[in-house]
Amino acid sequence: MKKILFVFLLATGIAHAQTIKIGVITDRVGVSKPYSEPATEGVVFGADEINRRGGVLGRKIELLIEDDQSRPDISAALARKLVDQGVVFILSVSLSPATQQQQTVTMEAKTPQMTPMNSADYLTTQLNNPYFWQTGPLGSTQGATLLAHARSKNLKRVALITDNSDLGQAIGKAFKGALDKAGIQIVAEEVVARGATTATPQMQKIRAANPEAMFLAGVLTAENVLIFRAYKELGVKFPIHSSYNLSVPIYETVAKGLIDGITFVDAYDPDKPEVKAFVAAYKKATGGRDPPRRLDRQGEDPRGDAADDLRRGDGQEGHEVHLPRGQARGLRPGRHGGAGL
Repeated sequence: MKKILFVFLLATGIAHAQTIKIGVITDRVGVSKPYSEPATEGVVFGADEINRRGGVLGRKIELLIEDDQSRPDISAALARKLVDQGVVFILSVSLSPATQQQQTVTMEAKTPQMTPMNSADYLTTQLNNPYFWQTGPLGSTQGATLLAHARSKNLKRVALITDNSDLGQAIGKAFKGALDKAGIQIVAEEVVARGATTATPQMQKIRAANPEAMFLAGVLTAENVLIFRAYKELGVKFPIHSSYNLSVPIYETVAKGLIDGITFVDAYDPDKPEVKAFVAAYKKATGGRDPPRRLDRQGEDPRGDAADDLRRGDGQEGHEVHLPRGQARGLRPGRHGGAGL
């Protein structure tokens, strides 16, 4: 990581700065808050660990953290603000559309940018930005992972439900494409609008279609809870297969008792040496406290993971299919979505 940052410092002509400024754009009040906050905590912990070990090239890392409320217009302005403040790198832990708008600034400024959590495939396809890296699990990869799981269950008829957010629609599109390509029939397709007070009408339609399973692509926490509540109240029995979004720790409280047994994609390998090292360091620094679920997935090795991703130049990590409350199935897709155990 020191070599990578040294290159950045030389390229930006600030090798003699007192601190190494890294910008972080997060969401503290908007729709991304449930997963942005623990991810940001991981970033802060990582910077503290680097500084505790002497920094990089003898200089401390200084984080400049901004809140974009998951609003693309605000996010682009904040990216410009951070560039003007002299950051040499920007980490985006906000919503995918907001990250996309940041790219219009970082590409022009030639400022390296990375998102360790965003899932939208378009982040690396719509703009030809050589200064951008995406390491979160792509929507298409999540779809391929769940598709491998669906094949293992010999599913033929499924339902698809999502919300009307940009990211929810993008992940839903990825799921639908994977299911269509596999020849799995989508017998019902429903959308729960942001701000809805119930998902019962949508779940009633899905129940009437009698699917063998339901695929959930939504990313809005409140709307997903409505779906889970309607599912339980209607007494339906088909299984739910969901996206990476369910690894957000807030579901353990706001959806308590509603998500047991739901299968979801996660980007976490507890056997990975870097993960073990991170967990041990985090516990030591916090008096034995376990990392929040999303923190240990986004910040697996805050001292070196970013550098590894930059060296590889890709964002495809292995993913698992998990059941809540520790009932991990251990199904892991291959590097580019092919199934493997």
